[in-house]
Amino acid sequence: MNYIQQAYKGLYDGWRYIVGTVIVIAFVILGQLPFTAAVFVEAQNQGLNLFELNENNMMTLLESNLNLFLMLLSFAVGLVGILIVNKWLHKMTLTQLTTARKKIDWKRFWIIFFAWGILSSGLVLLDYFMSPEHYEWNFDFNKFIILAVIAILMVPLQTSCEEYLFRGYLMQGIGLAAKNKWVPLIITSVVFGMLHIANPEVEKLGYVIMVYYIGTGLFLGIMTLMDDGLELALGFHAANNLFTALLVTADWTAFQTYSIFKDTSDPSNAALVDIAIPVFVMFPIILFILSKVYGWNNWKERLFGRVTEPPKEDYKILD
Repeated sequence: MNYIQQAYKGLYDGWRYIVGTVIVIAFVILGQLPFTAAVFVEAQNQGLNLFELNENNMMTLLESNLNLFLMLLSFAVGLVGILIVNKWLHKMTLTQLTTARKKIDWKRFWIIFFAWGILSSGLVLLDYFMSPEHYEWNFDFNKFIILAVIAILMVPLQTSCEEYLFRGYLMQGIGLAAKNKWVPLIITSVVFGMLHIANPEVEKLGYVIMVYYIGTGLFLGIMTLMDDGLELALGFHAANNLFTALLVTADWTAFQTYSIFKDTSDPSNAALVDIAIPVFVMFPIILFILSKVYGWNNWKERLFGRVTEPPKEDYKILD
């Protein structure tokens, strides 16, 4: 059975996915309440009108570490919602939502986590040594230690929430409804990208950066379908956000942290290059390398094939 077919092992009525999605959204909103309350109190203390503030202004009202923790909290609560919906509404195990393998392959997670973390950090350091005028030393030991604790604990929950929702729950649900693989791949990638449209990066760089967000969604979706599991997508996404949060920040990014470096360059000068190289060069190279490491083949079937219900003897429908 392939990854999408894992959903046949549980209760997969269409209404369950609609209700489940609403429940997950409700959990995310619930998780946002502490951030909203903290921003409201701080705005009141500063004599500001909360309704006149945009998202970027709201993120700068709170102390950076507190802001990061409260931002990530909504994803942690959202992840709890996904796990509850998966277990109680669909009667599926975490393994079935994660992979088509008999058990979750954490080795896959850690290999790509450290590989991408080291490579992406190395590229930042290389750019720092080549163009030091574009960076400021931002390191403050006491604040960085608090940041590290928050990031190590909370960032993987944030990225796991997004992966389990888009490349997991919705990929399986839409796949069963569409009876193919390419429709859920496209829909989840576009929705994933569009949910980043309120990020301050979009205001700074323009809508061209949506190519990066949607392209990243496609990259992670292809990785999931080709490998029949979320392990690689979980590891890559966690490494990307965690190492970025610790290493470099900028005034115009969603993650404004007490990181080691602060990027002071004008991003609009290199926007097209910074978008095109990852999406059209690095991501395809990574997929090619992974295909050799894990023996991926039959790309057409894995990405565009039909999703059919397996023979009854291959799985058990739960009543």
